[in-house]
Amino acid sequence: MARDEDKRLAALAAAAEVLPGMVVGLGTGSTAAWLIYHLAERVRDGLSITAVVTSHATERAARGAGIAILAFDDLAAIDLAIDGVDEIDDQLWAIKGAGGAMLREKIVATAARRMIAIADGSKRCAAIGRASVPVEILPFARTFALDRLKALGAIPTLRMANDRPFVTDQDNLVIDCSFSALPDPAAMATQLAAIPGVLGHGLFLSEIDTAYIAENGQVVRMLRP
Repeated sequence: MARDEDKRLAALAAAAEVLPGMVVGLGTGSTAAWLIYHLAERVRDGLSITAVVTSHATERAARGAGIAILAFDDLAAIDLAIDGVDEIDDQLWAIKGAGGAMLREKIVATAARRMIAIADGSKRCAAIGRASVPVEILPFARTFALDRLKALGAIPTLRMANDRPFVTDQDNLVIDCSFSALPDPAAMATQLAAIPGVLGHGLFLSEIDTAYIAENGQVVRMLRP
């Protein structure tokens, strides 16, 4: 329960940065769900915003909460993106994708003039690499991509759900890559992106500008160095 309260507090701090008239990118996951909750409260109090979403699940939640939704495919840029992370360090390098939405999340984050990450204290680390790096692949490339990921030193595992391969909102597959060490995330990001059939990965190294990390009821605001 304490961890969930920290997620709520981090989301509350980020929600306070949303200004009238903004187009806001809404992330996916349990911490982003708290963001939707707090933004919906502000919308009911008169805040006028529109949102773009990073998953079908987020769209359902946002619409149900009364937040107006725009189709991102009609936009080239947005004002602000807010999303959770699976792991984040003091450089604001992060790993995302436990919810399987990292491809859309990265597109929205890159389109945003600013991105805010929100997390509880368990997600903060000295250097990213403990969490698996999710990689979204074209189903056609499944075996080929698994082989290439092994060659990069990964222990790749095809993500499953209900005894079937997990399928993203784009009808692609996800391979979760564990590494014994990740000494150069930037080089790994380049290598992952170079594999034909890889459509996206969960290394977020340049997208995050600000992070709100809450631990034991205290919220810390971090800025990119």
